[in-house]
Amino acid sequence: YPEARRRAAALGVEERVRFLGAVAEEDLPALYGGASLFVYPSMVEGFGLPVLEAMACGVPIACSRIPALLEVGGDAVLPFDPHDVRDMTAALVRLLEDASLRASLREAGRAWVARFSWERTARGTLSVYRLVAGMEG
Repeated sequence: YPEARRRAAALGVEERVRFLGAVAEEDLPALYGGASLFVYPSMVEGFGLPVLEAMACGVPIACSRIPALLEVGGDAVLPFDPHDVRDMTAALVRLLEDASLRASLREAGRAWVARFSWERTARGTLSVYRLVAGMEG
């Protein structure tokens, strides 16, 4: 992300920002787990798997107020308008300064993510395939 690197340099924070590039899947739990919070400013999202991954690691989450992320995150995320820098900043400051909010979102996230599993996803997908196959045949 060359623009992000230029922006960090222009703001004089390049020494405090780390651009990790691709992260191996097996390293993600440690990366998430070591974070104070997870920020996901996605503008367009198919499902929002990173939000669930962060929840499973017990990280409080601030993410875009877009339908896919609100659905996948439920009440376990602090949403913000990804088009509004002030709204995003306010959410991050609130989360960083409010230990009880972080604890609440951490707990809510762990409970929420328990609703999701690959087995449940596979069963649901198979059910849709069977429904479609029945309609076609």
